[in-house]
Amino acid sequence: MGFIIFLVIVAIIVFWLISIYNGLVGLRNQFKNAFSQIDVQLKRRYDLIPNLVETAKGYMKHERETLEAVIAARNMAYTAAQKAASDPANAESMKGLQASEGQLTGALSRFMAVSESYPDLKANTTMLQLGEELTSTENKISFARQAYNDAVTEYNIRIEVFPNSVLAGMFNFRPAELLQATEAPEERKAVKVQF
Repeated sequence: MGFIIFLVIVAIIVFWLISIYNGLVGLRNQFKNAFSQIDVQLKRRYDLIPNLVETAKGYMKHERETLEAVIAARNMAYTAAQKAASDPANAESMKGLQASEGQLTGALSRFMAVSESYPDLKANTTMLQLGEELTSTENKISFARQAYNDAVTEYNIRIEVFPNSVLAGMFNFRPAELLQATEAPEERKAVKVQF
């Protein structure tokens, strides 16, 4: 009789541990999925930027440095996003993505500020349409980042509380990195698209 009670207790503990492990796996997959939603929107933005620059080239002939800075920042951000997408749990790749996204936002802000001085460019329908798409994409990125941060917060809390922390340590569940705003004031501002 005592042996049966012992087996029942062991079975309950095993099922409980399996439940904790499966919950952690589910939360890890949720934050990875949330990051993939960001990745989709970032790729959309990265695809829009060359079109935006190409449209502006004809009007902004004397602003070559500004146009090149936007493309260079876009390429760096694209590379960082690919690295982060391969392992959203890697804190270093997420920090690299945040830094490169901050540089891209700054370059886009400068581009938009310079484009304000070109009335023909502001009236161009292609430029207006691209600007609207970019604004829409920026909003989608914001919402996707919020969903990602919510999923990461829930995951991080779950791996830090006892007894989950013991199991998380045994199976190498690492804390995930939140996407935070960068420190430079010009990078904290949203890209303002206005033509």
